[in-house]
Amino acid sequence: MLFVTNRIPRQSFRTRINRKFDFDLNNNAASNSVFFCERTGSEAHIEIGGVQFLQRLKDSGYRQILIYIHGFSNLPEDVFAAAGEFQDLCDAEKDAEVLVVPAIWPCDNDFGVVKDYWDDQKAADQSAFAFARVLEKFIAWRNSEEYNPQSDPCLKRINVLAHSMGNRVLRETLAVWSKYDLPDGVPLIFRNTFLVAADVVNETLHAGQRGESICHASRNVVVYYASDDLALRASKAANLKNKIASRRLGHSGPENMELTPRNVYAVDCDDVNNIYDNPKGHSYFRSGTTNGQPGLVFDHIFSAILSGRVFPDDEFRRTTIIKM
Repeated sequence: MLFVTNRIPRQSFRTRINRKFDFDLNNNAASNSVFFCERTGSEAHIEIGGVQFLQRLKDSGYRQILIYIHGFSNLPEDVFAAAGEFQDLCDAEKDAEVLVVPAIWPCDNDFGVVKDYWDDQKAADQSAFAFARVLEKFIAWRNSEEYNPQSDPCLKRINVLAHSMGNRVLRETLAVWSKYDLPDGVPLIFRNTFLVAADVVNETLHAGQRGESICHASRNVVVYYASDDLALRASKAANLKNKIASRRLGHSGPENMELTPRNVYAVDCDDVNNIYDNPKGHSYFRSGTTNGQPGLVFDHIFSAILSGRVFPDDEFRRTTIIKM
């Protein structure tokens, strides 16, 4: 499995193609350096470099790419397990359609440098600078005559799925990229952006708010939410402690759909989230009631990936409820 990370390795910061890459789990500081790697086995990884990484994505037999940005308190092996489950579901649904690529940022392992939820928010924000560099590298590579000549352009469609606090990473990445590198705003590079159980304020996609760049960078932005998501209740409590009083996007959907761009859609998952992920009701976007069998939320996501449309039968519809 290919992946990109800004977690600090046990080895040096200096990139060396095909070197061994071991995560330093005791160091949860967010690095400005970024590493393009491949997982070759359980807790076994090598660094392959940006050019080889992007070329392998281009040469893969898959038609589309899905970048997976994980949430709070996930160690690398947890991320690989979740991404692997999603990959298996995609392959079972349609062979060679979607290649899942995790973006791993440094969050808590309970005894490292970063020890609590509030500090994980800081790590998410700080990771934005590293992942903005990834996007800048991608644009330069895609526009390169050497790697993508007119006779052989890269035609992969790119989707993003951000889960929980991974939505904060995505939001800040696009905001930082726009501020420092793109005076005219972010380009349209994502076909679909799926915001699942988003641990950000529920006004974040409104026009003029911090997350508006997500809408500009995406053809479709689909918000999946559930009011009884217990993990987000804990998030709300942590934020209230730090005097931030706002509902989370993953609890209620957008605060006001009329204030969001027209390419934003909201999907209420309240009827299935706790059935699929008992008791937290937070990771409900992969398997359903049986591990390895797709749930209704996964089916909705995969349908949008295939068609590029959230509601292909009704171009004006923007909301729905997923029911058993």
